[in-house]
Amino acid sequence: MELTHFDEQGRARMVDVGAKAETDRIAVARGRIRMQPETLNRIRSGQIAKGDVLAVAQVAGIMAAKQTSALIPMCHPLLITEAKLNFHLHEPDEVWIEAAVKVSGKTGVEMEALTAVCTAALTIYDMCKAVDKTMTIGEIYLAEKQGGKSGRFIREENSGAHWR
Repeated sequence: MELTHFDEQGRARMVDVGAKAETDRIAVARGRIRMQPETLNRIRSGQIAKGDVLAVAQVAGIMAAKQTSALIPMCHPLLITEAKLNFHLHEPDEVWIEAAVKVSGKTGVEMEALTAVCTAALTIYDMCKAVDKTMTIGEIYLAEKQGGKSGRFIREENSGAHWR
């Protein structure tokens, strides 16, 4: 297997995607943040002092998707056509996060979707840390991607039933 992000001297490089065809692409990523049950109750009832936790996390995730190339060195800047986040309050102690990102372009948006989930989780942590320092962020993964040369990918153990 050829390592595409290294040149002949073994130095990092950004892949040339100029000859690739533009296609519609989508990526869906998921993750979760575990917390004390009381923290989840406070999120649900709007009793976190910093404000509406999920509204702020949603905006943060969208902003992160748009700025991924500034954070991940080999990512291409993309003109994202859609970025949306969904949250599911999963009893007794988790917020499940899903990001779906779309683009019509020459490279995929997997990193943008993953970055959106990570940033949304970090934002939830930041907004709730005054009441719960035990929160744990984890299980962040690519659930699905469509478009491009490799076609469609759906993670096998990804039931996704709770997101539909």
